[in-house]
Amino acid sequence: MPAETLRVLIVDDEALARRGLRRDLAALEGIDVVGESADGFEAVKAAAELKPDLVLLDIRMPRLDGFEVLSLLDPGIAVVFVTAHDDRAVQAFDANAVDYVMKPVDPERLARAVERARERRRRREPMPVAAIGAAARPPGEPLGRILVRDGARVHVIPMDDVDCVEAQDDYIAVHAGGRAHLKQQTIGELEAALDPRRFVRIHRSWILNIDRLDRIELYAKDSRVAILKDGRRLPLSRAGNLRLRELL
Repeated sequence: MPAETLRVLIVDDEALARRGLRRDLAALEGIDVVGESADGFEAVKAAAELKPDLVLLDIRMPRLDGFEVLSLLDPGIAVVFVTAHDDRAVQAFDANAVDYVMKPVDPERLARAVERARERRRRREPMPVAAIGAAARPPGEPLGRILVRDGARVHVIPMDDVDCVEAQDDYIAVHAGGRAHLKQQTIGELEAALDPRRFVRIHRSWILNIDRLDRIELYAKDSRVAILKDGRRLPLSRAGNLRLRELL
């Protein structure tokens, strides 16, 4: 029985590496290389437009690295990382059962990784995006920016610009610069990646940048609200109030 055709997107900033991957993939059955990208922004746009089944993704790239690209892809897309030796990245992949291929690429190793990706697709197993990102980040290093995909566009929001973050089911709304940017991520996943000295969970649905806090007011008996410098009012739970006061 012929193998199901996998639509593959190759992402690497080196043209020679892309040519090598294309050559090795040509020797495999059931592969259709639908595109190539030389940087992370191109990759996100191409993935949105071409809808690949599998992305072969380099880690070290300009503008957006491989982990940032992963966070912007549909989690149903299988990803195989292609990387030079990087102990922390490899630990992240091993810990989360995600496949990777070391450079220089061995064609047989690539073939095995493609088959595992094919099996991941059959099982409809999503990529563990948050876990990979957390494991790959150096210990004690908080998230420096939030990336939000808007169709084929990517908004890069430095944490300094974030006023607050609101939970909306399995999404978050990142409030920054007078706009709300919607991202598919839970508020708990984001909270774990933030600097706890600057960002505090004041309510089950809200994270606050404490630099934006103007004052705390009593709203009703045993109920308080956080007033931001722009006049916005955010609910403040009892536990959130305690966490906030510990930072002030």
